[in-house]
Amino acid sequence: MRAIVIDERVRPCAEARVPLPAPEGEPPNRAQDPEVWWSAVTAVVRGVTSGLPAAAIAALAVDGTSGSVLVTGPEGEPLGPALLYHDASCKAEAARVARVAPAASAAHGATSGLAKLLHLQARYPGARHVLNQAEWVAGRLLGRFDIGDESNALKLGYDPVGRRWPAWLAELGARPELLPRAVPPGTPLGPVAPAAAAALGLDPRTQVAAGTTDSVAAFLAAGAQTTGEAVTSLGTTLVLKVLSDRPVFSPAHGVYSHRLGNRWLAGGASNAGGAALLQHFSPAAIAALSARVDPARPTGLGYYPLAAPGERFPRNDPGLQPRTDPRPADDAQFLQGLLEGIAAVELAGYRLLARLGAPYPTRVWSAGGGARNLAWTAIRTRLLGVPVLRARHAEAAYGTALLARQAFVGGGPKTNRGRVQ
Repeated sequence: MRAIVIDERVRPCAEARVPLPAPEGEPPNRAQDPEVWWSAVTAVVRGVTSGLPAAAIAALAVDGTSGSVLVTGPEGEPLGPALLYHDASCKAEAARVARVAPAASAAHGATSGLAKLLHLQARYPGARHVLNQAEWVAGRLLGRFDIGDESNALKLGYDPVGRRWPAWLAELGARPELLPRAVPPGTPLGPVAPAAAAALGLDPRTQVAAGTTDSVAAFLAAGAQTTGEAVTSLGTTLVLKVLSDRPVFSPAHGVYSHRLGNRWLAGGASNAGGAALLQHFSPAAIAALSARVDPARPTGLGYYPLAAPGERFPRNDPGLQPRTDPRPADDAQFLQGLLEGIAAVELAGYRLLARLGAPYPTRVWSAGGGARNLAWTAIRTRLLGVPVLRARHAEAAYGTALLARQAFVGGGPKTNRGRVQ
């Protein structure tokens, strides 16, 4: 969990982070107690505001992993663990969705929010709200749980083109009263509730803006501006987004689009990424071994690094097995093979997006912890064939802070005016 404070000139002036515990369960089950999130929110907000007067914080927004879904009672109290974004246990419900949902919907797949909703509403018939991670945290801030954002709503079946919850949800028996009212990211929502203000050490006049997904927030933070620019988030997983003049949807490939003003962010999320690296090396070992990597001399190992079986983009294959053999004796060569494997997944992802109608990147901004790895950047530049730049701001929390600021400065969120800022 991370938090960043930015000032009037959008410069970061405070930052804090706290670790979250590992998910509960073994694949395909992945769950977590939502109260863990709130404890972490309390810690990071107090961490970034400890040296500031309470009235200095004008506004807040929250990003989180899309598809991490929970149901709550009337006051937002969780009725059970949240099913996380990579929980793939709702296969029967996903099959029901596949028979009814339009092909372009982002609600397809066993990890979709809608499959989880169908499972959870049956398990907890007294549920009053269904929310994604960021929406529930925002609800705790506001003291109300009936509002969500258009980005997080996608995997619950929301129609971003028509900007509505579609009628076909009724065919699945999805309870419409559970669904939040979806508003554009950056929409002003209201002041922090007194209880949350007291818990977090905030002024009750502090405002809350609608948030977004972690990948959209990372895009906003990176600095991409023009159609064709892309952002790769090199975090626990690998998330690709390219700014497009048109929406692109292909659930068969795990591809969907978020609305961003008058344009679209087309992309997908692979299960390859940092979690796969950390199964083999600590962060300190990765940093040390990367100095011995020679990006100009490919290993040819042909790895497909996954933390667990199953892939969603650019290959939608729940049974795909990790491929990290053979392992060379030299750890630096092994690490290079892993970095090359993830870079190859990135290339396949952008090529797929281009085949589906999005522009191939003119340049790629790198966000997330992996953006600091110079050897990895060189490998990716060679494979992608376009400039690969480090994001102007690597943390998704910075992009979310921009949303909060833009909601209350200059008359509204500038992402709704066709220009990405």
